[in-house]
Amino acid sequence: MGLQAWWMFVVMTFLISATPGPNMLLVMSHGARFGLRPAIWTMAGCMTALIGMVSISSAGVGALLHSFPAVFDALRYLGAAYLAYLGYKLWCAGVPTGDAPASAAVTEVGQRSGGSFYRQGLAVAASNPKAIVFAAAFFPQFIQADRPAGLQFAVLLITFTVIEVSWYLIYALSGHKLSRFLQQGHVMKNFNRVTGAVFVGFAALMAASR
Repeated sequence: MGLQAWWMFVVMTFLISATPGPNMLLVMSHGARFGLRPAIWTMAGCMTALIGMVSISSAGVGALLHSFPAVFDALRYLGAAYLAYLGYKLWCAGVPTGDAPASAAVTEVGQRSGGSFYRQGLAVAASNPKAIVFAAAFFPQFIQADRPAGLQFAVLLITFTVIEVSWYLIYALSGHKLSRFLQQGHVMKNFNRVTGAVFVGFAALMAASR
């Protein structure tokens, strides 16, 4: 892989990663509601799933899913159902009155381990099987057949990880800056409902897409 091809991969990955999606929304939401540390656990879960999905796509699983649309559709519908469930939970999340919203968020963080945020990030990122098919179609375009494929794939994967994590941090910090506006009950309620509705929208798009 030449330097020109690598830079093209960097630019395309930067633009693709910047596009808001369920992963970024979840990281931003956790940063706003719970703080940076839970958001970092969420980021770790998302990245674990993405790295795993990109890695298995290199083994031909993406092509396999593309060849068996029934399996792909089943996974897609399960993923859409999970995103819709998250959206429903956010929409229905109760918000105490007075100065309780901040303390309620602290209480929920205290009740949830870092592992629970990690698992939720893992589940959301893994809920979209299209990521496997996308990785199977995207990464090979930048790998040259006359050079060691393993080393090229490792370089692309590390580059992808650095760019993706950088955008996660931007979204998490942006969410964290919103936290001061969420101290009022009605603001937090509206925030939960907007993010819940967006998750349901992502679920609908995933279920309807082909």
